Amino acid sequence: MNRGGEREAMQKSEGSGGTQLKNRARGDYDQRTSSSTQIKHRNAVQGSKSSLSTSSPESARKLHPRPSDKLNPKTINPFGEQSRVPSAFAAIYSKGGIPCRLVHGSVKHRLQWECPPESLSFDPLLITLAEGLRETKHPYTFVSKEGFRELLLVRGASEKAVPLLPRLIPVLKAALVHLDDEVFERGLNALVQLSVVVGPSLNDHLKHLLTSLSKRLMDKKFKEPITSALQKLEQHGGSGSLSIIKSKIPTYCSMCC
Repeated sequence: MNRGGEREAMQKSEGSGGTQLKNRARGDYDQRTSSSTQIKHRNAVQGSKSSLSTSSPESARKLHPRPSDKLNPKTINPFGEQSRVPSAFAAIYSKGGIPCRLVHGSVKHRLQWECPPESLSFDPLLITLAEGLRETKHPYTFVSKEGFRELLLVRGASEKAVPLLPRLIPVLKAALVHLDDEVFERGLNALVQLSVVVGPSLNDHLKHLLTSLSKRLMDKKFKEPITSALQKLEQHGGSGSLSIIKSKIPTYCSMCC
């Protein structure tokens, strides 16, 4: 082969090598572009999942409350933070320390007792139920208030409840000074129920409770229920209760007019 042919062969070889380098560089660029696209797609998918996770059923329920929420307000969440450190009442209830269980109804709930309530000792059951009045989660709210009410309806409740008054009154007072309005209402109702059962025996303890009622009278929405409760305390406590009520709530007589 002459020199001209060798030169032409070398030029073809160099051209072929240049083309291969260009193709390889283009392949690397295409691969990097494809990887970048995959990463962007993966980030987009993860962002979408994150957005879906924030739209939890709990959040949706807050935006669109269900009719059943009125029947079961503030239902306990077994996976929530509060379930990890239960209250004393919740712990006792969960361990079977309260001899009754909630039976859900389509319209109204009720309690099912493991044995006739009249056969149960009030000590410490009545006090434990009174402590549960400060609960703010279902089913503890219903179990405590309904259990307290039903226990006081049994035959011989007066003889069982009177000896417990020194320990029961501080627990009721804790419900009456609670910041939650519903807790206060449950405490007020429980106080009236107790006065029906123990009568004048409650008079010696009234002064410890009336201060809390007097402070709550500043709230207009509680004026009527508190006035009604005071009238019932007077009715069941007799003349001795009237002087105590007037000493703690001077405006009581004008409220009743």
